[in-house]
Amino acid sequence: MENEGRFAPLLASLATVALAAIVLLSPSGAGGQQIPDQVSAQALRVCADPANMPFSSQSGAGFELEIAGIVADELKLPVRTYFMPQGPGYVRNTLGKRLCDVIIGYAAGADPVLHTNPYYRSVYALVVKKGGPLDGVDRLADPRLKGRRLGLMAATPPADHLLELGLLPSARTYSLLVDRRFDSPAEEMLADLAAGEIDGALLWGPTAGYFAARAGTPLKVVPLIHEAERPALAYRITMGVRHTDHEWKQVLNRILLTRAADIEKVLLAYGVPLLDEDDRLVTAAAGSKAP
Repeated sequence: MENEGRFAPLLASLATVALAAIVLLSPSGAGGQQIPDQVSAQALRVCADPANMPFSSQSGAGFELEIAGIVADELKLPVRTYFMPQGPGYVRNTLGKRLCDVIIGYAAGADPVLHTNPYYRSVYALVVKKGGPLDGVDRLADPRLKGRRLGLMAATPPADHLLELGLLPSARTYSLLVDRRFDSPAEEMLADLAAGEIDGALLWGPTAGYFAARAGTPLKVVPLIHEAERPALAYRITMGVRHTDHEWKQVLNRILLTRAADIEKVLLAYGVPLLDEDDRLVTAAAGSKAP
């Protein structure tokens, strides 16, 4: 996924690891839930990328930082964010060096961290022009995609599906490993879609939903919920902590359960395609499920 990056296949997207800065994002508060000894009791210390919208940004925008605020509110603590571009050594140089105590978004099953319970599940999406020739396509096996030029991030799971369906030769790939402070392949892909240089764009759901809503051309985001199971296109996203921080994981799990409705509201506001465990889309209507 683009931020595909930290989602197993997926998401971590920045090749250059820059110097990080600690930024205070919210005021201090009274002590809340009991904080395990191995993590800071003065603030919720969050690891984040400084230029990775819609997930996080140095300005404090991004749904992961908003969710960090929800967790901090439950803990009655301020948020302090340690910013470092995602790339090789990200976990080692953030959590591993105890410069922060949690990564807000991490693909379930990825080894570098101990995972909390998932707090959302999303899926790759096909983005097409509203009213265009591909409006109405809801799966990659649709015959209307034959011969079409689809954009996708290099080395991400949709590539395997396109290969299986004979759609890869006509596809255009975009770089995954870039420094997002200077390049935005997802926005470039959608600009190419608007210009007619490609016919559809395959992006990790949160990225697709966020940037499609901000494109100058009306675009439609189609979550790919009808595809073959391998390789997976849907992923559960957790919070990541150090492998030794079992008590801290349980504190976060309790907060994720208590504040699930608030977290879901933030995700939907950012256009994240949310799936329940039956692969049904969760809509903004009070967490209702689309048929």
